[in-house]
Amino acid sequence: MDIVVTVRKQLKAAADKKTAEVSQRFFKEKVKHYGVKSAVVRKIASSSWKEAKLHSKNEIYKMCEELYRSDYGEESYVASDWLPRISSEFAREDLPVFKKWIGAYVNNWAKCDTFCNHTLGDFLIRFPDQAAVIKSWTSSKNRWLKRAAAVSFIVPAKKGMFLPEALMIADALMSDTDDLVQKGYGWLLKEESRKHKKEVFEYVLRHRLDMPRTALRYAIELMPKSLKIAAMRKE
Repeated sequence: MDIVVTVRKQLKAAADKKTAEVSQRFFKEKVKHYGVKSAVVRKIASSSWKEAKLHSKNEIYKMCEELYRSDYGEESYVASDWLPRISSEFAREDLPVFKKWIGAYVNNWAKCDTFCNHTLGDFLIRFPDQAAVIKSWTSSKNRWLKRAAAVSFIVPAKKGMFLPEALMIADALMSDTDDLVQKGYGWLLKEESRKHKKEVFEYVLRHRLDMPRTALRYAIELMPKSLKIAAMRKE
């Protein structure tokens, strides 16, 4: 774990109280941050990867879990930066590990999205047959697994993949009262609309009276003004 120790020393050296205070403003819940600017965290993640990549996948996973376990946002970012770099080594049996990490270590939207967008997004592109497993997380009692069920599909959605699954995820989460879950599946619909504008618009139109306005606004963000007006009608 010498690399993890080095990462922590670098983050502590770059910490700034004001940056930590600014970071807190983006979250409703109390978050644990050193207070390191995003550009600096990215630089530390990239430089530390030069040594981390010399290790086996299992060793990298252990280092990533140690970083997630600390609860610091910056350490979580470093782990989530490393994992997609070994996406070619992902295996189907990694999915329960990823699910466990979400359940154990994710406690805000930034950790959820940083981990799910690329690690699980890349995993889905590599193993599309596992989409149903991630989709099943919509029935979880854990808010972050429910959000993960949606945002894990964001990167594939930008490529036009998994439209049927995205609509089923929206169906499953439609009545969820958690605004972060609503924003999660609304965001997924927005990304699907890049390649499937007609299908997503028709879906939103059918559900506009049932869909929370938060999710609806996210879903139609990329659409022309005329379609936005039609989707926002309340009658």
